[in-house]
Amino acid sequence: MGKDNAPAGGLEALRSTALHTLRDPGLRRGIRALSVLNQERGFDCPGCAWPDPSERSAAEFCENGAKAVAHEATTRKLTAQFFERWPISQLLEQSDLWLERQGRLCEPLFKAADSDHYAAISWDAAFERLGASLQSLSSPNRAIFYTSGRTSNEAAFLYQLFVREFGTNNLPDCSNMCHESSGTGLSEVIGVGKGTVSLDDFDSADVILLLGQNPGSNHPRMLTTLEEAAKRGCEIISINPLKERALVRFAHPKNPRSWFGRGSEICNRFLQVRIGGDVALLQGIAKAVLELETREPGRILDWEFIRQHTDGFDAYRKHLEATSWDSITETSGIARESIEATAVVYAGAPRVIACWAMGLTQHRHGVANIQEITNLLLLRGNLGRRGAGVCPVRGHSNVQGDRTMGIWEKPKPEFLDALEREFGFAAPRENGHDTLAAIAAMQAGQASVFLGMGGNFAAATPDTPATEAALRRCTLTAHVATKLNRSHLITGTEALLLPCLGRTERDAQETGQQFVSVENSMSVVHRSEGALEPASPKLRSEPAIVAGIAKAALGIRSAIDWDALVANYDGIRDHIERVIPGFEDFNRRVRQPGGFTLPNGARDRSFATASGRAHFTVHALPRIELNAGEYVMMTIRSHNQYNTTVYGEADRYRGISDRRAVLMNPLDIESEGLQAQQWVDLTSRFEDEERTVRSFRIEPYDVPRRCVATYFPEANALVAAGSFAQKSRTPAYKSVVVRFAAGAAPR
Repeated sequence: MGKDNAPAGGLEALRSTALHTLRDPGLRRGIRALSVLNQERGFDCPGCAWPDPSERSAAEFCENGAKAVAHEATTRKLTAQFFERWPISQLLEQSDLWLERQGRLCEPLFKAADSDHYAAISWDAAFERLGASLQSLSSPNRAIFYTSGRTSNEAAFLYQLFVREFGTNNLPDCSNMCHESSGTGLSEVIGVGKGTVSLDDFDSADVILLLGQNPGSNHPRMLTTLEEAAKRGCEIISINPLKERALVRFAHPKNPRSWFGRGSEICNRFLQVRIGGDVALLQGIAKAVLELETREPGRILDWEFIRQHTDGFDAYRKHLEATSWDSITETSGIARESIEATAVVYAGAPRVIACWAMGLTQHRHGVANIQEITNLLLLRGNLGRRGAGVCPVRGHSNVQGDRTMGIWEKPKPEFLDALEREFGFAAPRENGHDTLAAIAAMQAGQASVFLGMGGNFAAATPDTPATEAALRRCTLTAHVATKLNRSHLITGTEALLLPCLGRTERDAQETGQQFVSVENSMSVVHRSEGALEPASPKLRSEPAIVAGIAKAALGIRSAIDWDALVANYDGIRDHIERVIPGFEDFNRRVRQPGGFTLPNGARDRSFATASGRAHFTVHALPRIELNAGEYVMMTIRSHNQYNTTVYGEADRYRGISDRRAVLMNPLDIESEGLQAQQWVDLTSRFEDEERTVRSFRIEPYDVPRRCVATYFPEANALVAAGSFAQKSRTPAYKSVVVRFAAGAAPR
């Protein structure tokens, strides 16, 4: 039933940190990297986007951040000789864990049309091939330019600048697959697609709601903030199908007194909502709050805030009054008494913060989930004041910054106008392809060149076989990367691997050592400067690689001095300052301790909506219809992975040793005539489509009835590309209808 009896963190976290550090970079290189990780003159963690505290400790990192650094700073190296020995067809037979452990890519590599091997190629020749392929396209829209969230602000700005001068807005990115529902949902109702709280707000919150979120594995430094809040009496409520171990008890690894005890209690209340039942639960809490207001008129709702700063309240109230408690409890899986008790806690708290992650965004009703959170907060004015607000917690270290820099397939006209004024070319105005549209375009033969700026596109996207087939239809696939992953082996007719510097490494350009900047989950922009010797002298920085591609693809038609921008990144920041609001005096302010915070009108109750007010919204209760023998499946991350990067097979916090696992309620296992540890095949159903994955093992776990969980990306093949969130088009990784059949152990 999982390993929930011991606190998260503690000596186990220290042991894991030491193991990964010694195994990959080694003691000396590892200590050097960790000593400057998340420090003022160091580099930002390549893991999550949780902000740094104003007063930093000497060890300002978590276990999983240390794993990410060790993974990147490894001394293992992949040279052309490795690829001479290993054909691509044989590499495809290896596990993702094995591929990542082979080490750092050290030189540019090229796969010819008639070859099953990558071979060394010079940088000039690599740029020439990529540039020629792009120039040969009948339309710029036949190229796809993907971006991962680890790219710096400077690299992202140059990347979108090149792509738009090339003539397309085909800029899908990892946001499309994770927090797009957050941005879409919040933009509609409060006028900004970002969170409204700062780290300091957690010092004042009376209640913190954690929805669809597992901080212990996905952003562990948040646990320090939650522990401090819990100790001063803040009530922390977890709303999630799984009762995650780190939210039960946490032993801070930096506090030796906590190593051998029971640790600190984090959450006071756990609501194990059914998968897909969040809208119903949130409406239930709000309905109960309105009923409290009826009993105590004028004492529960913040009527002044509602009247001055919102619209749509009457329609919202009528909807809740017409929604029956039976439908709420049936859909959410939570008893009315528990919902009402939670409403009492919420109504009695002067200041409330709501945090969430992909457990809310990756549903067909993902946007509705986010807007129902906002509805609940609006009832008591929990926006635009200290200790209260919305907090979408990003999983990539600069995914929010990439979007700020213009990595978006739907750029705003104001941004394009500013870009044109600054650089003197006509920017394309037609919306480009998001991730799902990019896959469809490659499938249909309407796009034939794919360039990935980081990431693991083939593994991260839904409907894995279809995505792989789409990539293989391309004439050229190219990836900017630090290490080998599965996407690099799913090639077009020709393929390029362009190795870049990691976040941990020194970046020396013509004018000297450079630094870059990133934006965290709370809109703080700050510097990041690598400290380690690069893994190879042949590595280039991401800005330098973008500039090389731009020069080769655009030639003399570009009036931009790409070489000058790479020689000194201050020049890139000067352009950003003139194009993007909020970056005034960028080069000076980014050098300040702690950086600076971007403006956010919703923090001051200035809502950039058409009416100038925040909106209450009305949503019907989503229903996932299940036939006999069917379950709702969600994909989850292990404690031993970061997105698609797997550090080990075991999930320590859940007590599961094999990633090909199905977490299932013991009563459901019994009712289906299955056995614990039995191998099964899973088949998903979406409309008239079915997809099957084989050889997953049944693991008894505390999960709601008729719900199961599997690991991402192993189960991504079950996620239909056509199943996505309304409006945001985020793939529905968290609401997949599946059934089981007896299977066999993997070969």
